[in-house]
Amino acid sequence: MRTAFKEWAIVVDALGRGEQIIILRKGGISEGRGGFKIEQPQFLLFPTLFHQQRESVIPAAQSRHDEIAPGFPPASQLRLEYFADVVEARKLDSLADAEALRGRHIWRDEVISERFDWGKDKAIFALAVRVHQLPKAIELPMLPAYGGCKSWIEVEPDIDVTGARPVLSDSAFVTKLDKFRAALTGKGLPAIQAAVTKQPAPAS
Repeated sequence: MRTAFKEWAIVVDALGRGEQIIILRKGGISEGRGGFKIEQPQFLLFPTLFHQQRESVIPAAQSRHDEIAPGFPPASQLRLEYFADVVEARKLDSLADAEALRGRHIWRDEVISERFDWGKDKAIFALAVRVHQLPKAIELPMLPAYGGCKSWIEVEPDIDVTGARPVLSDSAFVTKLDKFRAALTGKGLPAIQAAVTKQPAPAS
């Protein structure tokens, strides 16, 4: 696997611990005229150390940030620990739709509102993802090509994900996925990505 998705380190931590299964994304300024797209239904999670992320998450996540920040790798190093499968993706065309997911992620309301209103397209994308932990953390040099305000990058070299395990059991993941769907029920928001992975069957 080479495709990686850039996300704040504190959010990657929440995804990796199974605290949330949602990624909310507006798209970076380098996404181009077409805006944000799901380039791959499966991707590595690339944690970024954007300095304002602590103030942009809820208080409990701020405390978690303070706890794990001493273990962040140096700026010259990239640490990969997880990959994600997109199970469902929605384009949220109103702020009310985005606010319906409150409590299912760690972003503050103000951040969601700012992301929604930024740019010409008043919308935000919500991805429900199944996260897997790699057998061993992979540490790579941070290359200049990885920089910039963009969602997607290609890491070097290919990453072997054999032996990775889901961070949530099937039943726990399905419970969270059902709540994601229930929050958006009746809002006329069809899935926007056809080539996503299927929902796992609940564990017996």
